[in-house]
Amino acid sequence: MSTRQRTAVAPPKPGTHQNANPTVVMHQTAPSDTAGAKRATDFYRQMVFIRRFEERAARAYTQALIGGYCHLNLGEEAAVVGLMAALRPTDYLFTNYREHGYALTRGIDPNRVMAELFGRSDGVSKGWGGSMHMFDLEKRMLGGYGIVGGQIPLATGAALAIDYRGVDEIVMCTMGDGTTNIGAFHESLNIAALWNLPIVYVVINNRLGMATTVDKSSAEPELYKRASSYRMASERVDGLDPVAVFEAAQRAAAVARGGRPFLLEVMTERLRGHSVVDPGKYRGAEEIALTKERDPVVTFAAHLFETGLLTEQEIAAINDGAIAQATAAAVFAEASPFPDVATLFDYTYATPVANDSHRLPGQPLFEPAPYPEHEATR
Repeated sequence: MSTRQRTAVAPPKPGTHQNANPTVVMHQTAPSDTAGAKRATDFYRQMVFIRRFEERAARAYTQALIGGYCHLNLGEEAAVVGLMAALRPTDYLFTNYREHGYALTRGIDPNRVMAELFGRSDGVSKGWGGSMHMFDLEKRMLGGYGIVGGQIPLATGAALAIDYRGVDEIVMCTMGDGTTNIGAFHESLNIAALWNLPIVYVVINNRLGMATTVDKSSAEPELYKRASSYRMASERVDGLDPVAVFEAAQRAAAVARGGRPFLLEVMTERLRGHSVVDPGKYRGAEEIALTKERDPVVTFAAHLFETGLLTEQEIAAINDGAIAQATAAAVFAEASPFPDVATLFDYTYATPVANDSHRLPGQPLFEPAPYPEHEATR
């Protein structure tokens, strides 16, 4: 199958760090298009909530209420919302450590997501997973993964299981742009193409693998083209427009449901550092200003206002509601208890393992043998 190059945006200029689409051009939705108008406004509500939730999480991190690593979806809201809207409830999602927005949009209770960030027992992974390891079998979100690319072979295996079962389900596996340079990416795409697996691989290209630009780390910076090595259909789409992402994801899902894998590259932004502790000093003032100017939440709100789909008062009400909901989630999380230390090893393995060590740090492997008592003390 030849690679389909429905390139929605122009490729980035070599040697520069700029978005592939310098001018944000939104899909035009007329107010008379009732279904399209409702979808667009629903997308905006979800985008705003992800933004306010992530901002509240960043604040909690600075208050030492969240420990460990914490990677935010700030700037990627349109991509997250558009992708998740294209999935059915019976489809499976594998993602990486930048996952909070996916968990929320997949339908997981925001209180449980925030509680997991706080490391509390009411969290989606009972407080033991934290920011990078959300998991909800009911919503078929089978994990965020802290190891770069760790989710790709597992997602491919899940697609193989679906193929064996012969059911009408697909897998979506999201990853960052830096992930495309590891062996597991190529091995997984190769086997998915050979075995005709129902999976959509999604590269969220914010153009920065931590602090290294794509054009400095990838000989082929137009990452969707890598699918041609495996005769796999692919596409690149503007990730600042949730409707464009949704439509591209629908096309990709249709290919996967038809029994062929697909590679979708979503061009997006990252408004802050790689994680909440990264000051992002590798970005210049001009670049930061351009990134803020292209903020998908702001530009999509302007689009909805200009097309008459939302008034200023409605936009303000959506924002206020999102702030209230994010605040309520934080209050819930802080009130949730910490997990009992006795449960520390409960989810190490799916099934009991013989001789599994439950030692805590500092405990010896074996209890020392008792010293023999001296004859004189008897």
